[in-house]
Amino acid sequence: MISTQRVIYCTNPECSKPINPVGKEVCTNCQTPLVYRYLWAVDSPSNHKEIGEKIAHRYEVITANIWLDTQPGLLPEVPSEPPPATIPYLKLYPQSLHIPQVYGIIPSPEPEVNDTLILENVPIDEHGHLYPAIADAWNQATAVRQVYWLWQILQLWQPLLELGVAGSLLSPENLRVQGWCVRLLELHHSEPQPLAQLAELWQRWAEKARPQAASELQNIIQQMQAEDADIHTISIKLNQLLLNLAGQLPLTLKVSGATDIGSELTQNEDACFPTNSDRIDDPLLPQVSIVCDGIGGHDGGEVASKLAIQSIKLQTQALIQEVSSQTEIVPPELLQQQIEASLRVVNNLISNSNNEQHREGIQRMGTTMVMAVQIPQKVETGENAHELYIVNVGDSRAYWITANYCQLLTVDDDVAGREVRCARSFAHQALQNPDANALTQALGTKDGEFLQPTSQRLIIEEDGILLLCSDGLSDNNWVEKSWQNYVIPIFTGEILLEDAVRQWIDLANQQNGHDNISLVITHCRVSPDYPVHVEQKDTQALVTIPEPVESSFTESSQALLDLDLPESPPTPAPVTSKSDQGKQWWLVLTGLLFLLLAGTSLSLAAWWQINPQSFQRQCQRLPQKVQKLCPPSN
Repeated sequence: MISTQRVIYCTNPECSKPINPVGKEVCTNCQTPLVYRYLWAVDSPSNHKEIGEKIAHRYEVITANIWLDTQPGLLPEVPSEPPPATIPYLKLYPQSLHIPQVYGIIPSPEPEVNDTLILENVPIDEHGHLYPAIADAWNQATAVRQVYWLWQILQLWQPLLELGVAGSLLSPENLRVQGWCVRLLELHHSEPQPLAQLAELWQRWAEKARPQAASELQNIIQQMQAEDADIHTISIKLNQLLLNLAGQLPLTLKVSGATDIGSELTQNEDACFPTNSDRIDDPLLPQVSIVCDGIGGHDGGEVASKLAIQSIKLQTQALIQEVSSQTEIVPPELLQQQIEASLRVVNNLISNSNNEQHREGIQRMGTTMVMAVQIPQKVETGENAHELYIVNVGDSRAYWITANYCQLLTVDDDVAGREVRCARSFAHQALQNPDANALTQALGTKDGEFLQPTSQRLIIEEDGILLLCSDGLSDNNWVEKSWQNYVIPIFTGEILLEDAVRQWIDLANQQNGHDNISLVITHCRVSPDYPVHVEQKDTQALVTIPEPVESSFTESSQALLDLDLPESPPTPAPVTSKSDQGKQWWLVLTGLLFLLLAGTSLSLAAWWQINPQSFQRQCQRLPQKVQKLCPPSN
């Protein structure tokens, strides 16, 4: 039956008159913001739908495959166990930036016709329009963006191949782009595909690539077509081209951060970097930003979060120094491994403190963590600082926001997410469990060998805001609801960065005041022309710091954290470059392993000053070589 009146229902269960005409932004009756959830229907060709038709009494057909859920407050219908066709979607949940998820399933009334999968997190804008296909956006894209799109597709190739859906990357209409980001409409089951199939698709685009990239792209595509094509080698070549192109772009960074106790609490267990207490000439600014949300026991959360910030800063500075000494580009996989290894050192520092204090269960202190670090590397065009590494543990989040869209970069480490990625439940059903938001991992709660940080690499090739925040701001999707009000004025130069931080904290206090709030905003600008309405210093990398505020740490916690740590870590010995590629990476790996050892010594030094007696006892259990790093007992 075709509806003659377009309506949408309010999501507020208390609303007495929930029906609203489509087009309204808030409910006429209760003023609750209306949710417009546009979905993608993976439908059988024989199952024809008419525009305006209502499916299952709730989904309005906008086009053959784009449907609007007119009752978004209701749970979608799904079977008790995920059917085989949905398993790849669920297992690819960590790739939510690129891959849609199953929203609901409409059973077919006819046995010979497939059920209809309804997908969310699809490349459809807030007005129900598809984002452009790569083929349609290709000619307007810059050289660096063209190569970046291909880089993302190559990174998705192996995980999709393992799940039998690599054919999804071979359909031009299935590959959509939202700015820099490649997003898939749906997954296509297929037989295993050779890399040459992907090369054949890329060849069409390479012929129309920008002149700066065309020649090198042709060479890479030739290598992909070889029978013995090695995806790792091709990835290295494509990465070199990408960084060389990105290195030609200008880059200006400004950063500001703050933490707030919240409106209903008496203790702040959050910590972030930078804040008002950090020196403006800190060598990590503005390349590094960190947010931690502490958990566990009396004083435990605030100690864990602050200790994590201190230790991460020391090891990250050493990593940046080591990489800057290299004459060859270090692959992103190696850098991600090193960052993750450094976090395990931080984890064990907190975990060992828990063990010494006999903290068990919920009393074990720990902290969530989200970090962003830009690592400059030497490229043919100079030095490239456009590589942005995002690493997270727990439910603190990272967002990339431009004037046109807001993208969540991270996936929470919680029970609901675990159920989805293990293909045991669909997302909306998993969120109904009482422990859905309980964390599945945090720094310090378990030994480092069980820690699995999630890391990813982005290339900054457009103007944007990188937002890191604790769940005091992100709870109830307040970032997604409010970003335009707080980010657009930054782009237009109407407000200073620190004012935007304070305004967002004020919003979080109004809406999520039950929790501590921390956020760090980094404004990344690559465009040469920029409207400026506020005073700026003549410098390439600016740091804005809010006015000082009084510390909220308890005396016992502050005593533990007043560590006389060195201003900067020891610089690792430079690694000599070799012409042979295998030897080169062996030497780089050796240098980074040495860096990890140096970072370990710094973390041990911090522990030594916190609790020298327990440190000496633990030191005796370490391997003989590591014991040499321990200071002598008094």
